Amino acid sequence: MIPNILSIAGTDPTGGAGIHADLKTFSAQGAYGMAAVTAVVAQNTQGVRSFVTLEPSFIADQIDAVFEDVRVDAVKIGMVATAAIAEAIADRLKRHGAKRIVLDPVMVAKSGHHLLRPDAIAAIRDVLVPLSTLITPNLPEAAVLLGAEPQWSATEMQARAKDLLELGSEWVLLKGGHLEGSAESTDILLGSGGSVEFSAPRITTKNDHGTGCTLSAAIAALLPRHGMEESVRRAKDYLSGALAASDELTVGHGHGPLHHFHALWRS
Repeated sequence: MIPNILSIAGTDPTGGAGIHADLKTFSAQGAYGMAAVTAVVAQNTQGVRSFVTLEPSFIADQIDAVFEDVRVDAVKIGMVATAAIAEAIADRLKRHGAKRIVLDPVMVAKSGHHLLRPDAIAAIRDVLVPLSTLITPNLPEAAVLLGAEPQWSATEMQARAKDLLELGSEWVLLKGGHLEGSAESTDILLGSGGSVEFSAPRITTKNDHGTGCTLSAAIAALLPRHGMEESVRRAKDYLSGALAASDELTVGHGHGPLHHFHALWRS
């Protein structure tokens, strides 16, 4: 059975991040993609110009429309933007008994522009994280969630991953891409059964827009058919391939997108 995956996130007119990246990723993983929009973002590969959030009640209505008609096998949550939106999402996912919820706590775009209003941080931590099967923060996002300094070493990542798990999700994937000084990037997956490290060679490219969206979306698309560890492993492999092939695309003058269909288009 082909899984149906719902993305709850913001937009990207140039197609590299947000629901645009999520839908491409779902398709590349052999899943059927759906989307409920939280915010309309005016951005390109060079940065975010502005964004407009949708009314929480309308976002809730979008989620209701999907769940009342379609079997939803997994949910990926991206840009939340405000506390009211976070609470509306949590209310509807609880009401519909959503399962396999992957939360990517999007806070700052690749360009450095903030996509999260200050009031939303506590709501994400207290309302959405405990509802999640997996959260996928990078180091700066983890620091915000924990109220800690973002400059961590590789040895400190294990302790911080445990701190994140105590926030209430079933699993934590703490991404180590912001740690410098190593030829490899290492992520830590931690759950009640222990931890696993996933290392991949760092790929030199400026086309890394939407990496967090893509990784979390790939995991969500894989979870209905695989266990957590295998889903993360396959998603990491897919992300590495999409990054390695990203220079085949000529999109924009800044941080370009990944090549989400690198394997499909070649075949």
